[in-house]
Amino acid sequence: MTFTAETSILPKRAGLLGRLSDFLWKHPSVLLAILLGPPLLWLGIIYVGSLLALLLQSFFAIDDFSGLINYEFTFATYRQLLSDANFDIIVRTVTMAAVVTLFSAIIAFPIAYYAARYAKGKWKAIFYLGIMLPLWSSYLVKIYAWKLILSKEGIFTWVFEKLHLIWLLDAWLALPVIGGNSLSVSYTGTFIVFVYVWMPFMILPIQAALERVPGNLIEASSDLGGTPAQTFRHVLFPLALPGIVAGSIFTFSLTLGDYIIPQIIGSSRLFIGQAVYAQQGTAGNIPLAAAFTVVPIVIMGVYLWAAKRMGAFDAL
Repeated sequence: MTFTAETSILPKRAGLLGRLSDFLWKHPSVLLAILLGPPLLWLGIIYVGSLLALLLQSFFAIDDFSGLINYEFTFATYRQLLSDANFDIIVRTVTMAAVVTLFSAIIAFPIAYYAARYAKGKWKAIFYLGIMLPLWSSYLVKIYAWKLILSKEGIFTWVFEKLHLIWLLDAWLALPVIGGNSLSVSYTGTFIVFVYVWMPFMILPIQAALERVPGNLIEASSDLGGTPAQTFRHVLFPLALPGIVAGSIFTFSLTLGDYIIPQIIGSSRLFIGQAVYAQQGTAGNIPLAAAFTVVPIVIMGVYLWAAKRMGAFDAL
């Protein structure tokens, strides 16, 4: 026993690297600190530090006379943020994000259900390829392509003309708020492009959640006399809900902060991202831009807390 115990421990290695290896092996916490220290330091300084600096900037204000930032603690910028014009930007952005998230979930659910329950082998590979392929192309190229598609001379108008439904398109564009001269300069066009761009981020979490639903539960519901609607409402939907909420985290947050799509496709009314860009760029009002940026951070903080309570992170 003594001989076995003595020989089971390797002798100390010579050289600097050998002694360093022995030290790290005996002190795993030091090794963990060395491995995680640089990325955590980078995250703390670059990401968290910038967010704190941004939050601090929002408590300053622009001097009306000189146009310079007055570095004194004040809530004047937040009072300006809640003015009618700025609050309208917040409501418009949150409403668009909510509608895009809702319709993305409605469209994504049957696609994800088919992929989870019926697609097998090469068909599942084709499904993943079809979902991920749009993400491999340039973001700006997709948006400008949609601008051409939705324009008056685009394929959308051409299809409606061939179907003799141009009157329906004109009637839709004549509606207040959501209409416009063409789809490419309307909220409808903005909505269509948002749904197209963020759809993969909704489909994949729902598909992952549906794959974890045991098939015997659906069969048991049918055996007990449940209709397809009852099975969906009482069995399938509750079990898939964490995946839907997980997908909504992506679609809602990405829509909330995007400024490129509304800048290229849509009306002249601003969204939060555009307001931040305009205030810190053209207007030079850094405190108001920072205050606008705090809005989606607070909204997503509450949203993530609610999503965690619903188990959405298990479906990511």
